[in-house]
Amino acid sequence: MTISEQDEIKKLKKQLEHQEQKNAEIRDQMAVQRTIFANERTFMAYLRTSLAIVGGGFAALKFSDEGYLDMLGLMAMPLGAALAIYSFYRYLHRQKLIKQQMKEYTHTSYHHAKIHEKEAASYNNTP
Repeated sequence: MTISEQDEIKKLKKQLEHQEQKNAEIRDQMAVQRTIFANERTFMAYLRTSLAIVGGGFAALKFSDEGYLDMLGLMAMPLGAALAIYSFYRYLHRQKLIKQQMKEYTHTSYHHAKIHEKEAASYNNTP
């Protein structure tokens, strides 16, 4: 193998390393987006459940002649409302944690590129 071929291989390896670093950061960003969407899906599931509980309580209250179903309806409606409030609180809390972790996350490819530029400049071999 000639020297030029070895140099070409080294360049390709560096490019591959750089691309792998970019890909890792993209995967991290996509993982954050998946986490945000999962939080939203969970919130919607809580709301759907609370709406079903309130609706069931309302139906039991309106369409029954039995005393125990009236009592069940009266208990189910505030329970569904409480579940909706709890789900909103939980959603906001999780969203706050996700945003906090996003602020702490540092993109590394920018830092790697700066370090590479400094090293290359010290050898008078800028990319």
